[in-house]
Amino acid sequence: MAGRAHDDLEPNDPELYERLADQWWRPDGPFVMLHWLAAARARLVPQARPGAVLVDLGCGAGLLAPHVRGYRHIGVDLSETSLRLARGIDPVCADVLDVPLADGCADVVVAGEILEHVHDLPRAVAEACRLLKPGGLLVLDTLADTALCRLVAVGIAERVGLAPRGVHDPALLVDRRALVRECAGHGVRLELRGIRPAVFDLLAWSVRRRPSVRMVPTATTAVLFQGTGRKIG
Repeated sequence: MAGRAHDDLEPNDPELYERLADQWWRPDGPFVMLHWLAAARARLVPQARPGAVLVDLGCGAGLLAPHVRGYRHIGVDLSETSLRLARGIDPVCADVLDVPLADGCADVVVAGEILEHVHDLPRAVAEACRLLKPGGLLVLDTLADTALCRLVAVGIAERVGLAPRGVHDPALLVDRRALVRECAGHGVRLELRGIRPAVFDLLAWSVRRRPSVRMVPTATTAVLFQGTGRKIG
């Protein structure tokens, strides 16, 4: 249902988020997998120290916020409608390629499920790293530029309702080597690990026996992967 109603849009059209904005907080809605990923992402974020700042790039309606406490949580997103629905963040309506925040302002920068939507990966990485304080932590998750990912995360996931139809443009999936190289060029040594939905959780969720699905580590980064790294200095 979430797909066919938006077949007039090109893949990766930001208008999709405006049309589906009222669905952000539905645990069984078109953004369901983003809820699962937000919980997994939060496990990589350290406990906040007093006064710590977290910048959440591509925050949508703030799905990460319930899982991380104690930070001044700044959420950056292009969708004003999504930001109006956000909970627990200080919203900033802006492009992740040009963030209106000071250099070195953040203890943690999170880029969750956003890099596969940008048209300029080097610039997005440069902005994320620019915002980090020396010693600050970059946390991300995204989709790999592989045939397997195009089949699983675009072809299958969008057809079975784990993501809205047309939300991804396969041409923008992320080259893992390029991502690691770009981060290194800005002083962040990024380490990657693959993740996937827990199979039994997913089966139970599909028959309404579980309200959510845990994301668990997997041996390959060829579909969905997380990355973490600290800024040298």
